[in-house]
Amino acid sequence: MNFPAELSYSRTHEWVQDMGNRTARIGITDYAQHELGDLVFVNLPEIGDEAAKGERIADVESVKAVSDVMSPLTGIVKAVNAAAADSPELLNSDPYGTWLVEIGDISDHEELLGAEDYKAFCEEEG
Repeated sequence: MNFPAELSYSRTHEWVQDMGNRTARIGITDYAQHELGDLVFVNLPEIGDEAAKGERIADVESVKAVSDVMSPLTGIVKAVNAAAADSPELLNSDPYGTWLVEIGDISDHEELLGAEDYKAFCEEEG
């Protein structure tokens, strides 16, 4: 498993990359894609949609199940990654290079974990 130190992590297995100016990108972690298996479909929100901390922002479908992607942030969807929707397998091959949504005007966020704490959290779950 890979846990890049420059990212923050939620307990629901999303990663957060701070882009500055109250904006961040969100994707699913290596742990999440590994647990889900081969991803075959990604459902993304619309630009301009509201994102609410702890609420579903997207969903991904694998050969095993459909899983919600929870937003660790409150704000507005500023961008979506069409490449992830067009080629869901990118989330399996490059989970940290394939973001799903970019949230701007961030007004609130969950308590996020650093890489070492998230790694320990995953080890407890596994």
